[in-house]
Amino acid sequence: MLKVGLTGGIASGKSTVTEAFAQVGATVLDSDKVAREVVLPGQPAWRKLQQAFGPEFFLPDGEVNRSKLRRLVFADPEEREKLNAIVHPKVMKEINRRLEQLTTSAQDAVVVVEVPLLLEVGAAHRFDRVIVVYVTENVQIKRLRQRDGLSLKEARRALSTQMALNKKVEQADYVIDNSGTRDETRAQVEKVWQVLLELAR
Repeated sequence: MLKVGLTGGIASGKSTVTEAFAQVGATVLDSDKVAREVVLPGQPAWRKLQQAFGPEFFLPDGEVNRSKLRRLVFADPEEREKLNAIVHPKVMKEINRRLEQLTTSAQDAVVVVEVPLLLEVGAAHRFDRVIVVYVTENVQIKRLRQRDGLSLKEARRALSTQMALNKKVEQADYVIDNSGTRDETRAQVEKVWQVLLELAR
């Protein structure tokens, strides 16, 4: 089984690219979805978040108020480290568990795991290949402001919390430029997919 880590920057379109890989036949694991699962009410990470951040960061139904928590951690590096220390180990543990399950069931599969902070947390060595989804900083800011309703200052601050995309590109085995149309992105995905299939065989 070929394990491929897929990463990028905030609002670079990682989910769009992951979706395209799923459409061409890759088995896909999305660490953001796993992160949502590990902080569901009653889970150990959920309890730790309540202790660390207090009830004001939770919705009436008990779920984490993700947008409020996101704004806090974008603005404060210490709070961001606190959040990552609680959630990230749980996410990686669950992803490893799912990868082990896949290893026994699909020997020649290509598994693409989307991990936003793959390079920041030094987890690239866990994967056979690394794909970076790239867009220019201007595109990132524009998409981030549209998606999350942030001011220009807030968007720039959010970008500053992650490794710059051009630095990530330097560590990539493959780069998917997601600045253009969906069709252009899809064509790049298909090209990389053929290479990954050959490696998996």
